[in-house]
Amino acid sequence: MDSIEQGTRAYSQLKPAALAILCLGVIVAQIDTSVVNLAVQPIGLDLKASVTELQWVVDAYNLVYAACLISGGLFADLYGRRLMFVIGCAVFALASLACAFASTIAILIAARALTGFGSALLLPASLSLIRVIYRDEKIRARALGIWAGCNGMALAIGPSLGGFLIRDFGWRSVFFVVIPIALIAAATARLFVPESADRQGRSFDMPGQLLRITSLTLLTLTAIESSHLPPSWTALLAIAGALLLLLFIIVEKRLEQTALVPISMFSDRQFRGAMAGTAAMTFGMYGTLFLFPLASLGLGRLASVEVGLSLLPMALSFIAISPFSGSLSERLGKKGTISAGLALMGLGNLLLGSSFLADWSIAEEIGLLLTGVGMGMATGPLTAVAVSTAAADRAGTASALINVARMVGATIGVALLGAIFAFLGEAETAFIVAMSVGGSAQLLGSFISWRLL
Repeated sequence: MDSIEQGTRAYSQLKPAALAILCLGVIVAQIDTSVVNLAVQPIGLDLKASVTELQWVVDAYNLVYAACLISGGLFADLYGRRLMFVIGCAVFALASLACAFASTIAILIAARALTGFGSALLLPASLSLIRVIYRDEKIRARALGIWAGCNGMALAIGPSLGGFLIRDFGWRSVFFVVIPIALIAAATARLFVPESADRQGRSFDMPGQLLRITSLTLLTLTAIESSHLPPSWTALLAIAGALLLLLFIIVEKRLEQTALVPISMFSDRQFRGAMAGTAAMTFGMYGTLFLFPLASLGLGRLASVEVGLSLLPMALSFIAISPFSGSLSERLGKKGTISAGLALMGLGNLLLGSSFLADWSIAEEIGLLLTGVGMGMATGPLTAVAVSTAAADRAGTASALINVARMVGATIGVALLGAIFAFLGEAETAFIVAMSVGGSAQLLGSFISWRLL
C-alpha cells in the first residue's frame, strides 16, 4: 500500500474538515488579490507610485507565483503535499506582514513578490491534495466546484471588506486581514489533512527550474514594460525569453518522465484545451479586477466602499454557480459547460466596457453579473479536466500547470490591458478598449476549448 492510500484511509472520516482547510488556502490567496486591486489607487497616492509601479504591485505577485508554481507542485509531490501547504501559508502570512509595514513602493513590490512565492507553495499543494483524497471523479468534481467557489467567496469578501478597511483604517489594513486566515490554515492542516508524497524516481531538475523561471520572467517583463522600453529592447527580451523557453522544452523532452514537466502531458488534447481556456479566462478577469477599481476611483465616480459593493454581483454569482459546476458538467458535458462559461465572461466584459463609456451603472452590473456566472461555470470543470488527465503521482505537477496557465493569463492580462489603459490616457475610452480586448480573448478561449476538449 503506497503512502497516498495509507494517508487517505487513515483520514477518511475527516474529508469535510480537510476540504474546508484546503479551501482556506484559496480564500487567503484570492482575498489578497482582490483587496490589493481595490487598494492600488490609495497606494499610488500614498507612496507616489506611477501606473506602471502599481502594475508591479499586482504583477510582482503574479510573476513570482507563475514562475514558481511548477516548483511548488514538484516540492509537494516529492517532499509532502501537506508540508508544502503549511509552509506556503506561513510564508504568505509573513510576507503580508511585510506588505503592511512597507515604507516605499519598492519594498511593497518586493514583499508582494514574496507573497507570490507563498501562494506558489500552498495552492498547488491544496489542489493536488483534493486530487489525492477524492478518488471518485464525480465526487472530486463536486469538491473542486466547492474549492473553485471559494474564489468567488473571496471576491465577495475581499472588495467589500477591503473598501471599509481602506476608508476607516487606510490601505495598509488590507494586508493584515489575510494573516490570521493563513495562520489558522497552517495550524489546522497538521490535524485534519493527510500527508502524501510520490517521488517516483524524480528529482529537483535544476536546469529545468532555472530555464523555466528565467524564460517566464523575461516574457512577462516584456509584456509589462513594452510601453516604456525602446522597441529594440522589447524585441530582444521577447526573443531571449522565447529561446530559453524552447531550450527548456528540449531539455525536458530528453529527460522524459523524470523531467520537471513531462512534455508528454501536453499530448493530451483535453489538457491543452484546459490550459488554453484557463489562460483566456484569467486574462480578461484579472484585467477587469485591476482596471475597474482604478478607473472608477480615478474618475471620482465611486468611493472605495462603492467599488467593492459594485463587484458583488460578479462575486455572488460566482459563489452561487461554482458548487453546481460539477452537476452542470454531468448534464451539459465539460466541453459545453466550459465553452458557455467563457463565452458569457467575454460578453460580460464587452458589456462592462461599453456601458462604462456611457456611465450606465445598471448595464455595468449586468456585465459583472455575466462575468461571475461564466467564471462559476468554467473554473471548476477546467480544473477538473486538467487534474483528471494526470495520474495520481503527477497530481502536484498537473495542479501546478493549470495554476501556471491561470497566473500567466492573469499576469499578461494585467500587463497588456494595463498598458493599453495607460497608453490611451482617456480613462473612459481606455477602459472600453481594454475590456474589448479582454472580452475578445475570452471568446477566443471559448472557441479553442470547444475545439480541443
